[in-house]
Amino acid sequence: MTDAAPDRKQDMLCPCSGTRKSKILALYQQGVTDLESISLRTGACSGCGGCEADMLAFLAECAEAAAEAPISGAGRA
Repeated sequence: MTDAAPDRKQDMLCPCSGTRKSKILALYQQGVTDLESISLRTGACSGCGGCEADMLAFLAECAEAAAEAPISGAGRA
């Protein structure tokens, strides 16, 4: 057994749709930042709804990380 299995399990946000944090992060970085748009693209939060709190918490983490990231080209004249 490889060490990848626990990481894949931790990466899962919506077991019903198979949506992983890595997919949500990729969408977020492309400008898809709200739960409804992500749900439409991935199917997350459209089944049992059990992942909604985790999805919202992860989106908040993404927003916080984006706010802390340096702005590309900042400080250039």
